[in-house]
Amino acid sequence: MNNSSPYQPDDLRTFEIVPLGDSALSVVFGDRIGPETHKRVRQLALYLERQPFHGMIEFVPAFTSVAVYYDVMALLDKHANVAEPRHRQFPFQIAAALMDKIVRQLGSLPVQQAKTVEIPVCYGGEFGPDLETVAEQNGLTPQEVIDIHSGADYLVYMLGFAPGFAYLGGMSERIAAPRRQTPRLAIPAGTVGIAGKQTGVYPIETPGGWQLIGRTPMELFLPKSWPPALLEAGNVVRFYPISRSEFDGWEESRT
Repeated sequence: MNNSSPYQPDDLRTFEIVPLGDSALSVVFGDRIGPETHKRVRQLALYLERQPFHGMIEFVPAFTSVAVYYDVMALLDKHANVAEPRHRQFPFQIAAALMDKIVRQLGSLPVQQAKTVEIPVCYGGEFGPDLETVAEQNGLTPQEVIDIHSGADYLVYMLGFAPGFAYLGGMSERIAAPRRQTPRLAIPAGTVGIAGKQTGVYPIETPGGWQLIGRTPMELFLPKSWPPALLEAGNVVRFYPISRSEFDGWEESRT
């Protein structure tokens, strides 16, 4: 059910509100992944973080949308008079009316200046067994892959897949590589990979099919800390190469 402005592909001012089951909805700002769309996502996430409406449980920002989860009974008790009379019995209509009003108020709401997180990476060798494969597939040397990978800034669009796993945008197509045909059963935490036109860091040990090019000694997910994830949506990530001895030094400093 479309409760709001219909989405027009080239107009970032428009949005669409669609239901997600019986106790959530999604505010969609289009289907173009990019910094401008992401700014709208961050604006809404910032607003909901500061001014959650009564009945809201949580929100989850994504590439071009924000999912909002709500308590149906709390919403009915508090906001039943917000919607038009004929829709009062439908929680989604109430929640959608609230979100429509909020999104239209966002206007030029400033978002926090992006925080830059620098992540050291020991490329190649046992930490990056697929570095040469990525280089060969793109007609490059391993060092050129390292230079390109560490020579860009990456925007964190969202977290997902695994605790603290950041989806990064901004990788050069010059080092793009397909996923492995056979995923590995266990990839160590901190491993840096490439899949298609994406790059990322495995925060915890998981199975995975990305091409592995290096590993960072930084811990990206600490479940006993707050916030537990090092990265959050809106951050800028910058990788920089380190030697094996520097990697070992990081590891030793934690013990």
